[in-house]
Amino acid sequence: MDAVPVDHGPRDRYRLGVRGWSKVRRRDSTEALIGAVTGSLHRLQVLLLGRYDTTGRLRLVGKTVPLKPAPARELAGHLIAAGPDHPWTGVRFTASWNSRTPLEPVPVTPVLVAEFSADVSQDHGVWRHPLRYERLRLDAAEADVPRFGETQ
Repeated sequence: MDAVPVDHGPRDRYRLGVRGWSKVRRRDSTEALIGAVTGSLHRLQVLLLGRYDTTGRLRLVGKTVPLKPAPARELAGHLIAAGPDHPWTGVRFTASWNSRTPLEPVPVTPVLVAEFSADVSQDHGVWRHPLRYERLRLDAAEADVPRFGETQ
């Protein structure tokens, strides 16, 4: 987050109850592959997004906030259930950072590219805060998605 000073005059002093700084959270848009969903393929709730690392392994980069009904319906028509050879078969996911609450993801074939917005906070290639789904990128392919660890 970037802190932006608010000009209160030449002798800006602390004043009780008056904010002197405003936090501005910067969000960037980028892409990832849809690797799994929560809910079902017909009633999507959250997208689990991934990117391939340099060894070819699909790695989780983040989870979206719950989808609104219209985008969930649009996506449901495009997703394909994954087979037993999905890269995340047997992988356990939790609901959030430092959570032990397990998610029950439904793996999907990781061929669809989703554009999302995220703040800039990452921890080892994974966005720390929930992502906001923007749109399905039917014009993009796996090769257009940045590799794991890349911010763009």
